[in-house]
Amino acid sequence: MPVTTTSSYDELKRALSGVVAIPVTPFDADGAVDPETYAKLVDRLLTGGIDVVTPNGNTGEFYALDEAETRHCLELTVETAAGRATVVAGVGHDVATASRAARHAREAGADLIMIHQPVHPYVSAEGWVEYHRAIAASVPELGVVPYVRDTLIGGEQLARLADAAPNVIGVKYAVPDPVRFASVARDAGFDRFTWIAGLAELSAPGYFAVGATGFTSGLVNVAPSISLEMFRSLRDGDFRGAMANWGRIRPFEEMRAADSNANNVSVVKEALAQLGLCRSDVRPPSRPLRHGERDRVGVLLGEWGLR
Repeated sequence: MPVTTTSSYDELKRALSGVVAIPVTPFDADGAVDPETYAKLVDRLLTGGIDVVTPNGNTGEFYALDEAETRHCLELTVETAAGRATVVAGVGHDVATASRAARHAREAGADLIMIHQPVHPYVSAEGWVEYHRAIAASVPELGVVPYVRDTLIGGEQLARLADAAPNVIGVKYAVPDPVRFASVARDAGFDRFTWIAGLAELSAPGYFAVGATGFTSGLVNVAPSISLEMFRSLRDGDFRGAMANWGRIRPFEEMRAADSNANNVSVVKEALAQLGLCRSDVRPPSRPLRHGERDRVGVLLGEWGLR
């Protein structure tokens, strides 16, 4: 298989400048992945105008899925997208497992991989670079996007990684500090990567103000038009319009972020359930919403004109 050219990498970098959707993983009544519903949810994103999809992200309950399930979700995404969208496959765990998942993503037809932040309790800056370099080297044909959630990782590490792995072309930055993001991006070499605001819509304005050109979203599963409206405002420098949208979605996103993001996925799935699109079931360590929380989700859907 030929190695991706520099021009192809440039095309992938441009593709990441937008709303990067993280689809949920729906379960059936027996708790298994529901493939028919999964495909319908992905198709709904694409017909709603989304053109970058990341199966096996955190909103997809990556760490609650086994290896066979993550493979199935990726294959369903590629099959459903059928060339209509850029597919960024979430991979992670140990180097061997992540590399195996990356090679499967290549074989299945994904365009890029997104490498989850290592969950090892003892992460060194040097080890972080080597971890990502090794995984990126397993799939030189694919673009690679590290998912940075750790303040340990700065511009120096990202620059070293890019020197060692030219297919690392984007960064999903999810440290809640736009000032640090601005510094890290410029220390790394601002133009070397597409910078994606990794903390969704509420953080996107601050990150776009200092250089991000895309943002990830779980909300987009519920209302693609709302996420796209915010992106267009930010892309066009209309921060007044973006903040008007920000105020509209703030209660929903704050429900997801409460208690250290305990209900991040539960809120999205509850909204989808109330819209008749999938079951609200989540896997431990997440939990279903309680009665009052479900009522609040219903009120917000009504305010958005979705019910």
